[in-house]
Amino acid sequence: MILSKILKKILTDSQWKRLKNYVKSFGLGKDLTKLAIIYNTDKWGGHYYTPHYQTHFTKFRNQKINLLEIGVGGYDDPKAGGESLLMWKRYFPFGNIFAIDIYSKSFDEEKRIKIFKGSQVDKIFLLDVTNNISGLDIIIDDGSHINEHVIETFKILFPLLNDGGLYVIEDIQTSYWPEYGGDSTNLNNSSTIMSFFKKITDGLNYRELIKPGYEATYYDKNIVSIHFYHNLIFIYKGKNDEESNIIKNNQAYSS
Repeated sequence: MILSKILKKILTDSQWKRLKNYVKSFGLGKDLTKLAIIYNTDKWGGHYYTPHYQTHFTKFRNQKINLLEIGVGGYDDPKAGGESLLMWKRYFPFGNIFAIDIYSKSFDEEKRIKIFKGSQVDKIFLLDVTNNISGLDIIIDDGSHINEHVIETFKILFPLLNDGGLYVIEDIQTSYWPEYGGDSTNLNNSSTIMSFFKKITDGLNYRELIKPGYEATYYDKNIVSIHFYHNLIFIYKGKNDEESNIIKNNQAYSS
């Protein structure tokens, strides 16, 4: 009790809050849902993402990974946001956590958390960010949620993701919301997030296509699985080089 009073006097409000949350999370580092509650991120409660994240992120937990999250939160308030970054830092004890936001969020930086200011669709900015990071293992898009932005960011950053890495897109309900460039009427509208990634799933089986002369795309050759959940997509990067057991060179087979 005495120590608590002393620490409250010598620490800033932000430092005190972070220390309390760190203490609260002792013994809970493997449980993303409990960490989300402690750090007050809407990845649980506002959404139901953390069980899915835990399923896909468990194998990375004790590795020296580099994670990049697009969007810090808190809108234009320079002292708001960063809750999920603290959660990721706690969950990945050896990981480096990076983020980008269109607003200045340097207030949320600390050891193992680095934030860059810029747009998620500014290719020069994104390339500069990635050049300052020694490889990316996980990318999470929790940025503008505008359909055009999400697709453009994926096109820029996915090729820069390490093999064996994961690209995650949150809040894909905007795929159906016109104000974000979505469409609830034409579900095959090629400009929406869901339509774009639904089309990519066919590439998982590109060696089964009976299309002589077919040239595999980058996504055909470098995506090994895609997992869709409510408002959430996980894309695994790797060499999609399994041969068909029947089709050869996309030629029709003879029975």
